[in-house]
Amino acid sequence: MGEKMLLYIHIPYCDSKCHYCAFNSYVDQFDTRKNYMLALEKQLNFELERFKVKAQQIETIFIGGGTPSTVSPELYEPLFKLLKPLIKNGAEITTEANPNSATKEWLQGMYDLGINRVSFGVQSFDTVKLKALNRAHSPQQAIKAINHAHDIGYKNLSLDLIYNYQGDTSELLKSDIEKAFSLPINHISAYELTIEDGTKFASTPTVRQEDDELAFFVAKNIEEKGFKQYEISNFGTYQSEHNKGYWELKNYMGVGAGAVGFKENTRYYPTTDIDLYIKEPLNIHEEHLTTKEILTEKLFLGLRSNIGIDETILDKTMKERADFLVEKEKLIKEQDIYKNKNYFIADELVLYLLD
Repeated sequence: MGEKMLLYIHIPYCDSKCHYCAFNSYVDQFDTRKNYMLALEKQLNFELERFKVKAQQIETIFIGGGTPSTVSPELYEPLFKLLKPLIKNGAEITTEANPNSATKEWLQGMYDLGINRVSFGVQSFDTVKLKALNRAHSPQQAIKAINHAHDIGYKNLSLDLIYNYQGDTSELLKSDIEKAFSLPINHISAYELTIEDGTKFASTPTVRQEDDELAFFVAKNIEEKGFKQYEISNFGTYQSEHNKGYWELKNYMGVGAGAVGFKENTRYYPTTDIDLYIKEPLNIHEEHLTTKEILTEKLFLGLRSNIGIDETILDKTMKERADFLVEKEKLIKEQDIYKNKNYFIADELVLYLLD
């Protein structure tokens, strides 16, 4: 069968720019969509060649953004025609979507192309909070979109929640979680608000509150309702194969302006500017990672998720430290894999191992 492969497709268009968003996304470039998708197809052909992808080799596809629901299913069709023979039977094919642009027609169109999982950018069911984050949808639209997707036949549905926005209380978050669980979903991503340079919130960093207790509160509440935490921000009765592929550092193709690809020890960065990308989709910057950088990635990704760390990658000192953490009940060891019991302290544990 050969090496398994993941594919990430980046759609840089958005219906509104969220105040916390640092992703490569644009709200004023809609007229370029058609040409953008043609350029993306060109890069996809190139990557399939570079990664030497064979029949049934792609095990997961993730369409992210931006907002994939701002691009019509017709424009995705040529990509899926090209990919069809290369996709493994039963592959997980996810698209992100925003409740206001994921119409019933759009969801049906994507389902017909073979998409079988949707991750909805909900963030909150609180009207005031949605407005403050500059989200373009209402709580009602979110509920409607998720129910539509379920009626169409999508088996795997996920939604995002954001916490530690200024004024977030345990009551508000509990209510968000209750609402989420009243919907036909089997996965939740709960992200802590981070303030990044170049975002609207960068000028008002106080909108983020420092409350570590809320992180535990959110995790505990979601877990109590039966969704197991399998990574610092991810919970579900279903676990995303695509996410896990990233954390295992599998090879993945990244197509689109602002995507990232990864093969063996090289990262590939297509240009982030939409107009430039349309002109030169094969203008791709390469970054070579050292053995140490790859090891560090494996440690961070492994301890932030249920992937864990294989003892064979550790040198003698690191292994002694890992064993000490097991003794202190900070890590558990299953066969040859060190696993973390508390993802929220993952970074400290890694720094201790690398020290």
